[in-house]
Amino acid sequence: MKRASLRLRLALWLLLPLSVFVAVCGWLNWRNAAEVADYVQDHDLLSSAKVLSDRLIWEGDDVQASVPPSALSLFVSPERDRVFLSVTGANGELLAGSPDFPLPAVRKPEGIDRAQWYDAEFTGLPLRAVVTTRSMYEVGGARDITIAVGKTQRSRDHMLRTLWWPSLVYLLVALLLAVALAVAALTLELRPIVRLSRQLAQRDPLHLDPVVDAEALHTELRPVADTINRFVAQLQSHSQAQRRFIADAAHQLRTPLAMQASQIEYARYTRQHRGEWATRRADMDDMWREMQTSNRRLVAVTNKLLLLAQAEERGDGRTPLERVDLAAAALRCVEQLAALADRRGIDLGLESEPGADGAFVTAQPTLLEALVSNLLDNALRYTPEGGRVTVGVRRTDEAVWLTVMDNGPGIPAEARDRIFERFYRVSNDTEGTGLGLAIVREIARGFDADVTLSDNPDEAHGLLATVRFAAAAPTDALAAGAALRLP
Repeated sequence: MKRASLRLRLALWLLLPLSVFVAVCGWLNWRNAAEVADYVQDHDLLSSAKVLSDRLIWEGDDVQASVPPSALSLFVSPERDRVFLSVTGANGELLAGSPDFPLPAVRKPEGIDRAQWYDAEFTGLPLRAVVTTRSMYEVGGARDITIAVGKTQRSRDHMLRTLWWPSLVYLLVALLLAVALAVAALTLELRPIVRLSRQLAQRDPLHLDPVVDAEALHTELRPVADTINRFVAQLQSHSQAQRRFIADAAHQLRTPLAMQASQIEYARYTRQHRGEWATRRADMDDMWREMQTSNRRLVAVTNKLLLLAQAEERGDGRTPLERVDLAAAALRCVEQLAALADRRGIDLGLESEPGADGAFVTAQPTLLEALVSNLLDNALRYTPEGGRVTVGVRRTDEAVWLTVMDNGPGIPAEARDRIFERFYRVSNDTEGTGLGLAIVREIARGFDADVTLSDNPDEAHGLLATVRFAAAAPTDALAAGAALRLP
């Protein structure tokens, strides 16, 4: 899935919390502005009610109320709010104002002014109103007068907008400015990555030199640069190894191919001169033997190369593994090479101590036998006539050990670091391809096994090759694990 621009994604991640912050701040400012507007409106309503209360007078036995202009001047505004008044006596008679003015159903006067604010609707208009009570005293006692003042909320809403809108505009401008600055900052800070991508794009793909300068990048990006450099170094090492392998393989194949070409040319020449056949018959026999030897060498090198390629493929994890008996595989290899050992006069033996759980390892059967065969072939090739080669298989609690021990000349300590290289041979006196131990290492690596070489501890000279495998789980444990993976 193709991802959007990193700059855009980071800007969105920044915009999201900032938008939430602006929304919360805007709501808080709106609430504060509403409280201020409500307070001003309620204060004006109470002040108007107090002015009306001060205008209550006795006229004989009745209380008279007049509405002075000062009581209404508090509500003068460009919004032209409508104001409604109601002054009623103790018995509910209307003394002044509008009849049927709505009063609260439940009276809950507060404070020293004995005032109560409430919302109402009158003549189809929403009102904010206040009701208060004043006691008018006379000789016969006190009489309570109810004063109510209501007002439409146009001026209140206008005040709310006046108080809230500028702060909201400031917040929105700050949000846009923050996003713009973030995008600009990201553009500037991402320039090293853009410059790096251009450098990599302009790089010759045939030159795998590390080109990423980690010091030129930010601290958070340096691990990425180091990873790229390590990956390129691994590719370079692998490419060099492949080039060396191709060169070595070509060198190994060139000699027998050249010999066969010359021998074929000689046979062609001999056929053209049939009269010389009798005198050249011995030479022809030697030529056919040499051709056969060259052919065997070509076949051997080709088989080794194919086996090495198969081992490398296993190292990439492409070949499935299974539970294999290492002792049985070692026995088959010993039986296959027994005739070769007998021809060379070498005592070849097998010592197996698999233990109660058997010498089972997790491997691929064909490659496992190839590993054992190459170790045996290497030992038989370098062990002189009358020598001994012993294959050992034993198991400990968590590992299975394969050992191949001979009393040949061994391998010098200084050569053991290179002995696993392809086509490397300590001595050219023996026939071989130089691929056997390289194949052993690749196969062991694919099975997560370890290969070590050391001196023969039981002889004055000789080599001990040891391969350590992780012991395979019992069959019932494997079955239980498979059952757990079933959906």
